[in-house]
Formats: sequence, structure tokens, C-alpha cells
Amino acid sequence: MLTLKLISEETERVILGLNKKHFKNAEEAIKEVLDTDKRRREAQQKLDANLSEAKKMAARIGALMKEGKKEEAATVKENVSKMKETNKELEAEMNNAQKSLNDMLCQIPNIPYDEVPEGITAEDNHVVKSNLCECHKGDTVGNWSAYPDVSGKRLPHWELAKKYNLIDFDLGVKITGAGFPVYIGKGARLQRALINFFLDEARKSGYTEIIPPTLVNAASGYGTGQLPDKEGQMYHSEVDDFYLIPTAEVPITNIYRDVIIDEKDLPIMNCAYTECFRREAGSYGKDVRGLNRLHEFSKIEIVRIDKPEHSNESHKEMLEHVEGLLKKLELPYRILLLCGGDQSFTSSICYDFEVYSEAQKRWLEVSSVSNFDNYQANRLKCRYRNSNTKKTELCHTLNGSALALPRIVAALLENNQTENGIRIPKAIVPYTGFDMID
Repeated sequence: MLTLKLISEETERVILGLNKKHFKNAEEAIKEVLDTDKRRREAQQKLDANLSEAKKMAARIGALMKEGKKEEAATVKENVSKMKETNKELEAEMNNAQKSLNDMLCQIPNIPYDEVPEGITAEDNHVVKSNLCECHKGDTVGNWSAYPDVSGKRLPHWELAKKYNLIDFDLGVKITGAGFPVYIGKGARLQRALINFFLDEARKSGYTEIIPPTLVNAASGYGTGQLPDKEGQMYHSEVDDFYLIPTAEVPITNIYRDVIIDEKDLPIMNCAYTECFRREAGSYGKDVRGLNRLHEFSKIEIVRIDKPEHSNESHKEMLEHVEGLLKKLELPYRILLLCGGDQSFTSSICYDFEVYSEAQKRWLEVSSVSNFDNYQANRLKCRYRNSNTKKTELCHTLNGSALALPRIVAALLENNQTENGIRIPKAIVPYTGFDMID
């Protein structure tokens, strides 16, 4: 969450940032935060003053008793008792104000960096790079020279999956429901190959692999900003009050909740493969066909904890890592800088990677790489000790998908289909053990 220091010292910048994210009633929300904090501080000041005075009065009682002034001592003692009741009221007022303050701060999103463009929806995002050849003006998809020649129309991945017996969507419906596919034979081997390939690439880039739980407690969900769950996208096990993770970002980042890190240990770089679970409430139509949108899916996540002055460099390195994966998979891709209105609740800046689906004639998001500044760290109380000042400061947190498998698999199947079968990119042949699906 935003720090009170930032809100109080740079109020106008915060309001402008919230407006860029199209957060409703930004000015009123910030005013309410400042007013509540003022009420909390005033109660704290009165309580501190009263406690100090009560301490002096208690010492005076002892002195009066030694002097034999019992009646005067009794009067002071009565005043101390009254002050204690007042202090209880002040403490309650202070605690209520603090709770209200925390609740309000949890409802206010992070503010975007200056370079984040204005905009409301995905239509306003900026394409900053594409490896597609442009055939005419604008962001229209051109010819992708690496595509194999295929006579006739390209099949979408759900038809290819059925043709080559790779994924059974109907069986998943039988076992669980829509959005829970069953991978079979070479489809399962391709899935496992991609997981191992992505993890090995992350390790080569310096990331330490973690195998975290896929159920987390409410404190973990709160720490990374998934809770409160405003859109109802998390699966909740109510009996135990656990949440199925929507991404490995949640358990991995929470490793550093309530931790003070030595500056020399930064940046911390972790990666993890997990299953991810999302209710995807409100999804419909072409967006949910086949592998386009699932309730359970495999993903490799990269997470960094860094100091503020180096987090931009970390973000750049993470972007380069994800782009390198897409190059090795020989997929057509583009990189978008998200506008303020399309950013997540917690991010300061986010780039999306999309691959092009030749059969569906549309772009498929496969990764988001975000810098959260100190927003998550403030909720997590994740700090580092400055080696010069010896003081503790909030870390910056970053994460990205490297990569999410469903749409990668969809693009690999659709873009590499030939008359003889589906070609496997050279980089993952050592992992699959086959170079064609036929």
C-alpha cells in the first residue's frame, strides 16, 4: 500500500497518479486518509501526554504519603484514576483510527510511474516492440517469415489438440468442470518439457528455484495485494481459511514478509513453477475457448526483491529474460507498455508480452512483468538495512511470468503446424524427446 509519508508529502502527485489509474474519487479518498491520520496522531499525542503526566502524578502520590499528606495524596490518586479512564478512551480512539486508516489504504491502488501512458483500456496500451513484419501502417500483423507453409486454413489449437490427441477438454469437464483440461501423451510431455525448459533458463539467469505451497493464508494474500479480493477471482477454502494461489508471486514474495534483509544480499532472485488457480469470473466467448483462459494452469514465475535505486535495472533484466524465452521458442511476439487504466491494482509499471495466434488471428497475453515499487513491501513489511546509514528502508518488489504455459502451448501448436504434423522448436526438442507431433 502507499506509505503515509508519500501521501502526506507528495499529495498532489499521489492524486494525479490515482487519476491516471482512473481510481474513482481519488482526491476525496486521499483527504479522508489524511484526516483520519491526523485524528490518530492527535489521539496519540494526547495519550502520550497523559501517560507522562500520570507517571509524574504517581511519583507525587508516593512523596505525599511520605509527608503524611494522605488526603492530598488521595485526591491525586483519584485524578490518576480519572486520567486512566480518559486514556482508555484515547487508546480506543487511536486504535479505531488506525484500523480505519489501514482499511482505507488497502482500498487505494499503487500509483503509476511517470512514463506510464494515459489510457483507460487495453486499446490504449502502447506497443513498444514487435518482431512481426509490418505489412501496412499501424499495428496490423504482417507476414511472419518463420511460419511453415501449410496448404489450406490453419487449425486453432483446440482442433489440433483433438486431431493429435494432445489435450482432452471434455474429459476435464467430466472430472472437474470447464477450464480444467487433461493433457495426454505428447501434449503432457510438451507441457512438462516447457516447464523444465523455463526453469533451466531461469536458473541460467541467476534465479534460485523454489517449490512453494499452492495454498496460502490470508496474511499472504494481503501482503501481495490479492486480498481484499475485490473481483472475487481467488478460490477460497473456507473451512481452513486458505486461498489457492493465482500465481507463485504470492507465496514467493511472502517469504520476505516481516523480514529485514542485508543490503549486500540484494537483489534476491527467485523462480518457481506452480499450478495457478483463478476463477476468471466474467470471462466469456472467444476468450475462454480451448487454452485461452483456464481456471487451473501451469506457470513459471520470476520474482525479485531489490533496493529502490536498482529496481529499474532489475525490471529491464526481467524483460530481457522473458523476451529471450520467446525468441528461443521462435514465436511471433510483441511487448506492450500498459496504460494507467489497464494496470493491475498493485503495479507501478507493467509490460505485457503477447504472442500472435495465426489460426485465431489474435494476440494472446503470455506474460506480465511488473515493478511494484515499495507498494507490496509496505504491506509485507519487507525491508533492507542500508549498509551506510544502518537504517531500515522498504524494498522494491518485482515479478513476471516466465512463462504461462496455456497460451504458449496454443501458439506453438497453431504457428508450427505443417502438412506433416506440428514442428517442435529446436530449443525444447532436448526436453520433449521428439521434434514433431504427428
